[in-house]
Amino acid sequence: MKNKTIITVVGKDTVGIIAKVCSYLAEKGINILDISQTIVAGNYFNMMMVVDRSEAKNHFGEMSDDLEELGKSIGVVIKCQREEIFDMMHRV
Repeated sequence: MKNKTIITVVGKDTVGIIAKVCSYLAEKGINILDISQTIVAGNYFNMMMVVDRSEAKNHFGEMSDDLEELGKSIGVVIKCQREEIFDMMHRV
């Protein structure tokens, strides 16, 4: 059974955002299932990922804290939500 999490990354576009986030996920055994990335108005980076934490080497809270700190270090905001919470918040 997959343990899905939604990760969003928003901020000013700079070199290496995707690489740094993906490297962290790979190091922690977190598989990327889907990824969508856009640059808005030529300057603003927006990425949404669906990841599978079934084989993760850390707990959800640790991942969330680590990614928040990573985001601060590279000038973006990174948020994590469990899939079931995300789905409940975005139901029509």
